Amino acid sequence: MNSHLSKLRDQLDTASSVVIVITFILFVVSLFLKGLSHDILLDSGVLLVSVKLIIMSYKNNVNINEVNKQLGEIKKLVKKE
Repeated sequence: MNSHLSKLRDQLDTASSVVIVITFILFVVSLFLKGLSHDILLDSGVLLVSVKLIIMSYKNNVNINEVNKQLGEIKKLVKKE
């Protein structure tokens, strides 16, 4: 579990971390101000969209690092020949 968190910290930039924290804080504040009303669906939707975008950013970053690693290996193989 700890290795997953350290990997996540390595992949997320500071801006994404700030967006996560601000979105979560605003969601909690809106729960206390509005209560459990119909508007919670809208707030939940905003939270889920933010989380989805951040997850997509994380996955893209992981994929880019994997491609860069593979390109480095290809470069080494080409230089050998």
